Formats: sequence, structure tokens, C-alpha cells
Amino acid sequence: MAATKSSIPASNYVPIYVMLPLGVVTVENVFEDPEGLKKQLKELHDAGVDGVMVDVWWGIIEKKGPKQYEWNAYRSLFQVVQECGLKLQTIMSFHQCGGNVGDAVTIPIPQWVLDIGESNPDIFYTNRSGTRDKEYLSNGVDNEPLFHGRTPIQIYSDYMKSFRENMSDFLESGLIIDIEVGLGPAGELRYPSYPQNQGWAFPGIGEFQCYDKYLKADFKKSAASAGHPEWELPDDAGEYNDVPESTEFFKSEGTYLTEKGKFFLTWYSNRLLEHADQILDEANKAFLGCKVKLAIKVSGIHWWYKAPSHAAELTTGYYNLDDRDGYRPIARLLTRHYAILNFTCLEMRDSEQSSNAKSGPEELVQQVLSGGWREQVEVAGENALSRYDATGYNQILLNARPNGVNKSGPPKLKMYGVTYLRLSDDLLEESNFEVFKKFVGKMHADLDYIEDPQKYGHNLTPLNRSKPKIPNEVLIEATKPLPPFPWDSETDMKVDG
Repeated sequence: MAATKSSIPASNYVPIYVMLPLGVVTVENVFEDPEGLKKQLKELHDAGVDGVMVDVWWGIIEKKGPKQYEWNAYRSLFQVVQECGLKLQTIMSFHQCGGNVGDAVTIPIPQWVLDIGESNPDIFYTNRSGTRDKEYLSNGVDNEPLFHGRTPIQIYSDYMKSFRENMSDFLESGLIIDIEVGLGPAGELRYPSYPQNQGWAFPGIGEFQCYDKYLKADFKKSAASAGHPEWELPDDAGEYNDVPESTEFFKSEGTYLTEKGKFFLTWYSNRLLEHADQILDEANKAFLGCKVKLAIKVSGIHWWYKAPSHAAELTTGYYNLDDRDGYRPIARLLTRHYAILNFTCLEMRDSEQSSNAKSGPEELVQQVLSGGWREQVEVAGENALSRYDATGYNQILLNARPNGVNKSGPPKLKMYGVTYLRLSDDLLEESNFEVFKKFVGKMHADLDYIEDPQKYGHNLTPLNRSKPKIPNEVLIEATKPLPPFPWDSETDMKVDG
């Protein structure tokens, strides 16, 4: 029997946000349908939703040229969100929209950046056959001043500073509570290892994306300083749609287990950590003193999770094996910047996946969330695919409070927040929306909507300066595998309970 409202402490409340449509501000930088959106946002507010999340596209804002920022359309959008009484999570989206699962619109990165790529295509992530991915700049050029005298790190930093200056009223009023810093394709800290626009199809293992001249040179330098100048980047890891056993690299007893393979995978995954560290440091400087939380998104690569080589995770840049935790070092890095770890695929269950993909979304979610909690990082999450059914919602609820509500205080384990993907006509369709409203109520532990986040333990204090850089060996210590925390078999807050 569910507890009565009055007997459940507010500390069990998990706020729920809803992602706005990708093209709510168009590629021409126009906020097209304020009245239509306002009507939808009021419906969300009336359903008890705490806030919304929106992509703030680099390709729209700095479209006209270096440092030529145009924020007006987003200011109008933020005004509407504020009028509707919702909180706002903003994503610094330094990637292209289009070419990924669920991308309904196309918003490229700025043309003046793409123009530089015409004469120097190595600024983009590149696979072994030389195909470039124009969704996001390669982390190999992070500190190369190739962009009218600026490096990508400087470009992202300037953009975030401009956002702060132009949105200072919304930051000061408490409208903006979260700034998620985009760190790769789809805004996720990863390599573009499974691009649909290059022919990848689920459950292909994907491909390593480090064959641009900058990453190649960095690898050669690292290998030489490790005493192995003869080592090259992998040439035996297969193609996008292979299965692990059909490749020399990922097969049983494959290259990934050799000294050379381990060296490569450590280098490849460390490049991502370094990339995240540098950009988060700039984000921290840009938003220093603001009452916001920084966040990053890590992708839920659940296919081949139950195969020994975890091939799809490895090509993505997550060096995760049964005897090596590829996610806890990311969580440990976030402690330096007081940032939230946002993880995807909360809605998925193993039983819903085809057996040939050796998929393990439930175990993956448990591993990543447990790693975050162990490092004392706040963890948040979202669903990977739109779901309108009780089964999907119940799985999210289970992950939000893995051991259920606690009638005498805060739950033992609780996610910081969940963002539902995505606002659409389908979601607001009457029968779908009825189920969604129940889901919102259960996320709130059957309590009424709570306007003041402090009441459920979200104390937004001014952002402190990042702590000193964490030595690499301290990050690597976090690769030691630990068993995940125990999860209940089902949620005590079922949507259909």
C-alpha cells in the first residue's frame, strides 16, 4: 500500500523536467511559435512538471562569424518559460543537430568553422578509412589556434561568457538552474563512433574515431614516450556494423587484451577525460558565482555490454570491461568541477532488447549511477527513446529511487533529477498525457508539486572555483571495479500500481 502523502518526507521528491523540441528556435535563429509553446508549457506546469531543458545551439548563436553572437530569440524563449512558472536547464550545444537517432531538424555547426574544415578536414573526428564526421570538432584540435586565431577551447569559453552576460537576468532570477556543457556529438562526452549518416545501424560495434592527423600525431608521441615508437593506431577493429567476434581487436583473446591494445584504449579514453576537464574548467570560470549547477551527459551504450570486450563502449571512448570501470573516472573528474553526471537510457530493460545485441541497459545504468554515488557526485538522467507506457515509466522510477521511498527521511539512493525526452504532440495526446501525469506524480513520491527546490534538498549555492587538477593516477584508481549498489526488483511507486 502506498504511504499517505503527509507521511512521506519531501526529501523523496525527484524533480522532473521535459526536453523542448530540437528546433524550438529555428536554424534561422527565430523563435517561431511562442503562443503555441506557451500553451504546451502551461499544460506541463499544470501537470506538475518542474522545468524544461533546451539546446542552445552554437550553430545558431555564432552563425554570422567569430564572436558575432545573437541571443534575442533565446531571450524571448526564456521569457516564455519564466512566465509559465517553470525552471530551465540549458545545454551549451557545440555539436551539429542532425544525423543521430531522433534528430528531426538539421542545425550544423557554424559555417565559418565548416569553411576552415574545407581546407583542413583534420579538424573533424575521422575513422580509419578517412571518413570525416562534421558533428563536432575533434578533441585533437582543442588547443590548436586554427579558428581565426582562437582554439576550440577558447571558442567554447567565449560562447559561455557571452551566454552569461546576455542571460544574467535569467541566471540571477533563478530561472536557469542547470548548465549542461556539450562535450561531443549529441552533446555527450564521447566520440562519434556510431554515426547513422555514415551507415551505422544498431547493434554495430562502431569504429574508433582518432585518425585525424592531430590525434594520430598525439598517439605516436604518447607511444614513443612509453618506449614503443613502433606502435600504430588499430587497423584490426573492423567496421561500423561488425560484431565483436568478426574482428581481431574485439574477439575473444583479441588485441584489446594485449599490452598494445590496453595502451591504445587508455590513451583514447584519457583524451576524452582531458577534453572534458578543460572545457568544464572554462565553464566553471564563465559561470563562477552563479547559482547554477554544471552538468555533463554520458551516453548509454548498452549494446555489447554483456560481451567480454564491450566493443561498442570501447569505440565510443568508454574503456569499460568486466574488470575495469570506464565510468567512475568520469564521475571522479566531475568532483573537481562540482558537476552533475547526466546519464541516458533510464527507461530500457534487458528483456526489451534483441538477444543478438548482448545488451545490458539495466546493469549499465546500475553501474554508472552507483559509480557516481560512490564518488559523491549528483547523478541525473533521461530516457534514450520516447516512451508513453507504464513499463517504460516504471523503469525510470526504479532508477530514480533504486531502493524506494523512505518514510522517515531521504531515500538511501536518489537521482538528482530526471529529464523526459521529449515534448511533442504525441506526449500531449490525451491518453498518453494521462499516463505521463501519473508518472510525474510518482517521481514526486505522490507529494504535491514543490516550487522551492531547497525543500527537497537542492541547495543552489554560488558556483565555487574548480578544485585543483586531479592527477591522472588518481583518476585511474577509479577504474577498479566495485559491485553496484543493490536495486529493488521493481519500483514502489508504479504508474499503474
